[in-house]
Amino acid sequence: MDIPNIRLCSSTGADLERHIPEVARLRLQVFRDFPYLYDGDLDYEARYLRTYSQAPGSLVVLAVDGERVVGASTGLPLMAATDEVKAPFISHNYDPTTVFYLGESVLLPDYRGHGIGVLFFEAREAHARALASDPESSFGPLRHLAFCAVERGHEDPRRPASHVPLDRFWCKRGYRRHPQLRTSFSWRELGEAAETPKPMVFWLKSVSGNSSERI
Repeated sequence: MDIPNIRLCSSTGADLERHIPEVARLRLQVFRDFPYLYDGDLDYEARYLRTYSQAPGSLVVLAVDGERVVGASTGLPLMAATDEVKAPFISHNYDPTTVFYLGESVLLPDYRGHGIGVLFFEAREAHARALASDPESSFGPLRHLAFCAVERGHEDPRRPASHVPLDRFWCKRGYRRHPQLRTSFSWRELGEAAETPKPMVFWLKSVSGNSSERI
């Protein structure tokens, strides 16, 4: 698919509010696929996205084709994230005020493979570096970039034959998996009657761009 007209724009605060319904629908569509198998609802998604419209220091990067939002990528200071996100850092003696949390990236299938995922990371990392270098910032000193991903077994029968894990892509971006930093998120999976906890593991990189085993 040729996508010459895709543009990326940063959205925060009231500007994000007008995009919430469209981004919520996008998240429901993308996360329905493996490995998340998410069976969510628009009301919850709208509430979740308002975390980003209201949290100081947050950022949502939108990929727009004409007037249509086809992708979105989120980030915010860890202190504004949920307790489930903060807990593993606190228990492993990381100062949560030094971490910028990269929430999620979602992109419609037809737009993948054109470098938009790389641009999502670059935009969020640049935003975190700007916060870290701002002497007036109340979010720092930010030192770490972090995101988490769901853990699925290699033999999971729901794994499509065409599924390619993103581990190699994340490693190429300089992130390293930290298996000691674990949490769980609860959501209703396809075929489930109620929410159940799902294991999540964190990947980290320094704000300066250098990865290490203990950052």
